[in-house]
Amino acid sequence: MTKSLTIHINKKPLSVNKAWQGKRFKTKDYQAYECELLYSIPAQQLPKSPYSISFEFGFSNINSDWDNPIKPLQDILQKKLGFNDKDIYEAYVKKVKVKKGQEYSRVEIRTLTK
Repeated sequence: MTKSLTIHINKKPLSVNKAWQGKRFKTKDYQAYECELLYSIPAQQLPKSPYSISFEFGFSNINSDWDNPIKPLQDILQKKLGFNDKDIYEAYVKKVKVKKGQEYSRVEIRTLTK
């Protein structure tokens, strides 16, 4: 069994904005989530860009996709902390199985050394 796999694709990556037609609207669930996070995340001064970002998501349903919560959370963090995700050059994502009712998200934003 292979322990590592590297795939190089010579094609421009497709952005989320190009993946769907038409205007997308925030659901009521997203609006409530955004409002709660904007209220509960303390205002902070970020380190200088470029950034490395780490996400850890605790899911009670192990069938949850590891990447689904990234974009909404990242967009809310940008709004609250005043940074632009174009300044993120490195990312790490971890998925953790937790008991129902103990779901969580954890984010760390660091400056990349040049």
